[in-house]
Amino acid sequence: MKSRATLTLTFLDAATAKAVAASVSLEDQGYIRTRRQGAVITASASADETMSLLHTLDDYLACITVAERTREAARPPGRRRRRRA
Repeated sequence: MKSRATLTLTFLDAATAKAVAASVSLEDQGYIRTRRQGAVITASASADETMSLLHTLDDYLACITVAERTREAARPPGRRRRRRA
């Protein structure tokens, strides 16, 4: 039986979501599908076995975390993220 999962991740701004999606979508390779609309990334995955799906999602979320941290660290000092009013 095929297992499926969908993740919906909401970021503070569309620019961050765009950068993160661009980073992680390079690794999709048929295992997961990444889509972005505004500040929201939606990832859909499926696998023949539940444990394979779990490993795919674990890897994907680790890549999301690295992409977020890299984007934040790459911002020049004084250009930290600002919340919109």
